[in-house]
Amino acid sequence: MKHKVDFKTVLTEGLESSPFAEKLAGLRAHEARYFMNKYKIDFFVEPVNENQETLSWIHKILKEERNIEISAKPLEVANVQVENIKWDFVFYESGLAINVLYTIDDKKKRAVGFKLSEGMEIPAELESKFKFIRQKSKLAGTIRGSYFVIKGEYL
Repeated sequence: MKHKVDFKTVLTEGLESSPFAEKLAGLRAHEARYFMNKYKIDFFVEPVNENQETLSWIHKILKEERNIEISAKPLEVANVQVENIKWDFVFYESGLAINVLYTIDDKKKRAVGFKLSEGMEIPAELESKFKFIRQKSKLAGTIRGSYFVIKGEYL
């Protein structure tokens, strides 16, 4: 069942099995605040077992674009669509969050982003392929992130 992410009161609901549950919840709230501030829309997540389609789509892009297979257990996914932009998210037990920004009609604005919860080590499957930069967040502490541009078609 979908639930709205509250960015004022950070809750670990759905993320309790993660050793980074509080920081991952902060990361999830960070995303919710972004969508509220920029687009005035709520951010909803749901258990991955209720939306395998989103997880499969993200994993397909990772595999086909960069031959990446994430070994961590996925916990939740989210879907957001604003005008011609589709965002899909997956939050992993390891503290990793992946998002896909995919513009429907503009091939130049498509990317996969990786965010690591504070205290999380860079996963082996990403370590040698990406450089991570640091960003401060009131909700999530220090976030490390990286991304790559999507070249293929996935809709």
